[in-house]
Amino acid sequence: MKDLLAIRDQIDQVDNEITALYLKRMQLTSEVAEYKIQTGKKVFDKERERSKLEKLSSLVSGSFLKNGVRELFEHLMSISRKRQYQLLTEHGIEIPRHFKEVTKISAENARIVFQGVRGAYAHIAMIEYFGGETNSFHVASWREAMEAIQSGEADYAVLPIENSTAGVVAENYDLLMEYDNYIVGEQIIPIRHCLLGLPQAEISDITSVYSHPQALAQCDRYLQQHEEWDCARENNTAVAACKVKESGKINKAAIASELTANLYGLKILEKDIQTSSENSTRFIIVANQKIFLKDAQKMSICLEVKHKSGSLYHALSHIIYNDLNMNFIQSRPLKEGEGTNWQYRFFIDFKGNLNESAVQNALRGLAEECENIRVLGNY
Repeated sequence: MKDLLAIRDQIDQVDNEITALYLKRMQLTSEVAEYKIQTGKKVFDKERERSKLEKLSSLVSGSFLKNGVRELFEHLMSISRKRQYQLLTEHGIEIPRHFKEVTKISAENARIVFQGVRGAYAHIAMIEYFGGETNSFHVASWREAMEAIQSGEADYAVLPIENSTAGVVAENYDLLMEYDNYIVGEQIIPIRHCLLGLPQAEISDITSVYSHPQALAQCDRYLQQHEEWDCARENNTAVAACKVKESGKINKAAIASELTANLYGLKILEKDIQTSSENSTRFIIVANQKIFLKDAQKMSICLEVKHKSGSLYHALSHIIYNDLNMNFIQSRPLKEGEGTNWQYRFFIDFKGNLNESAVQNALRGLAEECENIRVLGNY
């Protein structure tokens, strides 16, 4: 039996040879890139790579070794392409952006739409982002808000996209794909739920509580202490407050914000009744224009990949290889007519700006190698 150290010495020698060959291969890759730059030929030649992988894997026997050779050269080819994308950018060949750079997103001379009514958390997010003096209106649904900016009735819409405890607002991700609208900003609002009643009401009077289903869920621990209360769902926390106000009954209460209490003249019976003190909701500011802030630091994209093993991994490698920090990924099933069952679209957020070469490199690679990709915004 060979000594382990002797075997490791031999492995080290082979690794050194592999490294030398890798460097030689990458030099040839650069020459390929130079040729493609001169001729305008695309970097990704899917058919050639497929044929090459089949030929290389045929040089060995056994499924384990065949799969290993295929995986090894898939990685080498992927790294080669990424280097070629970098060289294209270094030669000033940028991908079409179609996004216009702006210095700020302003409410001046703009009309803003939000879902719900005054006092809703979307209303609070609008005030926090744009300020208190805005030309705004509200609609009943998120779809109506998207339609308002699509039609030009409004310039910006404020929509919830994710809650730290309840998760994503899936419908709004689907609407981002359905409408030709873009994310231009975001606002994170801490969720501080209050129990609101009529001015003359006391907690001992309450028998019924109204609120949005998520707000009720976010206050479940508090509500469990009052099992005698009937809880009813409403479309919005502020709508629930309106219902309490209009009822004129001291036994009815709503779960909503402190601002809602001030707007509708309701009494705060108890503050901070949410289960989690870290609860917050992320709202996005959406417009019908392809604009991005000069100092934007977050990219939102969505993409579709082939329904086969490794496709998502290879797509994400473009983000990883360019040292871009991915901080969010969410899948949504493709709708009827878009694909077959159990196929998905992926929404991804990562740190970066459209002006950065690393972002350009990643987007170039994704555009060439994914089935479909769309930039949702840079903000």
